[in-house]
Amino acid sequence: MDAQGRGRAGDIDPADQWVLNPHTGEYELRLTPSAPQSGIPGPRRSAPSPNRAGVPAARTATPVAPGRAVPPPRRRRGAPPEEPLPGRRGRRPVKKKSTAKKALLWTGGTMAFVLVAAAGGGYLYIRHLNGNITSVSDDGASTGGFQSDKAINILLIGTDKRTGAGNESYGDKDSVGHADTTILLHVSKDRTNATALSIPRDLIVDVPDCETKQEDGSTKVIPGTDDVRFNTSLGQDERTPSCTVRTVTELTGIQADNFMVADFNAVKTLTTAVGGVEICLAKDIDDEDSKLKLSKGTHTISGEQALAFVRTRHSVGFGGDLSRITLQQQFLSALMRKLKSNDTLTDPTKMIKLAEAGTKALTVDSNLDSIGKLKDLGLELGKLNVKNLTFTTVPVVDNPTEKVKATVVLNNATAPTVFDMIKNDVSFTEVKKKASASKSAEAAEAAARLKGTKSAASEVRVRILNGGAAAGSAQAELEYLQNEEGVLKSENAGNANAALAKTTLEYAPDQADQARRLADILGLSGAQLKPGKSVTNSQGLPTMTLTLGKDFKGAGVSFTTATKAPEGVQQSTADKVECAK
Repeated sequence: MDAQGRGRAGDIDPADQWVLNPHTGEYELRLTPSAPQSGIPGPRRSAPSPNRAGVPAARTATPVAPGRAVPPPRRRRGAPPEEPLPGRRGRRPVKKKSTAKKALLWTGGTMAFVLVAAAGGGYLYIRHLNGNITSVSDDGASTGGFQSDKAINILLIGTDKRTGAGNESYGDKDSVGHADTTILLHVSKDRTNATALSIPRDLIVDVPDCETKQEDGSTKVIPGTDDVRFNTSLGQDERTPSCTVRTVTELTGIQADNFMVADFNAVKTLTTAVGGVEICLAKDIDDEDSKLKLSKGTHTISGEQALAFVRTRHSVGFGGDLSRITLQQQFLSALMRKLKSNDTLTDPTKMIKLAEAGTKALTVDSNLDSIGKLKDLGLELGKLNVKNLTFTTVPVVDNPTEKVKATVVLNNATAPTVFDMIKNDVSFTEVKKKASASKSAEAAEAAARLKGTKSAASEVRVRILNGGAAAGSAQAELEYLQNEEGVLKSENAGNANAALAKTTLEYAPDQADQARRLADILGLSGAQLKPGKSVTNSQGLPTMTLTLGKDFKGAGVSFTTATKAPEGVQQSTADKVECAK
């Protein structure tokens, strides 16, 4: 192809110029000397060294086609095979680097979970990607950024704001960009599992006051509002993404480390870059609102069709937002499987296109504003196995105050358990973990403390100390034990000498049956039971000591974290193919 056929330099797709070197595992810019230079700068190359005749080697060597390795010199017909040098057993094969380890995970709103390559494109190309990134202040609403040695919480926000060409007919034309689709992604500390928690846009919540940084550097407090739709936590009254972060913290008790925001374009550009996503339909869909028309069966969708799919609600389930959430989760599962497959991770064209599309499609918080930080996050998230990525939704019920059901409220019977599981890093899937011999012995010893006879509640004698819980907690727990559980031989002993992270119960050996009864009442774990010695109470009688730590959630609230989701809570894993109904 001649220069005219290749087009102008500005029209060349950067992905077509970056190829995977099979010997190094790195992406390299490959151009023939006559090819026009791309607008995307590549790594610098040193000048070729001259040969013995003083002529640069590049002038005498056979030209190499872009993207191909230099072939070895041919052996003359009939010549014996070349022998290795003395003392060598021969050349060892070059060990290829893992392409998967170079992957980034781009996430945001309705598209979420898009793996792209960092690509070994050199400093100038990285600087180019940095220039694509848009960031906004987190206004102090987050933890300050994820850490590699801790669990990670990323808030993914998809807005309904019309931006970009071709999006005029989508959503509300007057929308300021509400939190239309919101997912709290929690990745476990050991990276063995993750939970993606969808938050319904029509959930009634309290939006707290939100301190927001202004363009001139000053701060403005946007007043909060009670009993409003969750989606108004963004856009309404000039609220920024940090206001949505604060609302999620208020709702779940979980503070996000970072956030990402995406609009309609993200779904279109990223699904196109990856080459489409395969989805499954259990029935024909013809939705006039989303403009999705597909027959029953499997389809590969991208661009406009992908956006129509994640926006569809009237043709699936019960036709509401909760049905659309389920559809989006199925889509994201399919997208995750596609991106984890080898045909994506080993395709340099797709990887570079994803890097370009991903950095342009997302708005991130100010703690995640460089390709280096996104790479580090991507490497952490890339450790996940899709079979241990669980999609679930905040448990809700219809709003009882409405005759015509339009909004939902928190299901207080099950939602707190779901939130606690995420806060305490409990997997929604069964994950086999290898424990050291010492930890196994400690766990067995702790479990043994709960086994044995239990005394009657009326025989339990305990003094209660506040060791880090909110003021008044010791008295509240005392009243609960006496009035609800019949533990009458109990008293409030005031504040402890030091604050504790976790609540403990110390007891003498002859009080073990009392300790087991109190542990059963309060949901204490074996690890929270501390065999030791008793003290005397105000009447001079031997008594156990219950010290309430920072983990105290309220009078009568169990200290035991659930090990599985409550019955009836919707959940699915990313490795399973499900068909939209």
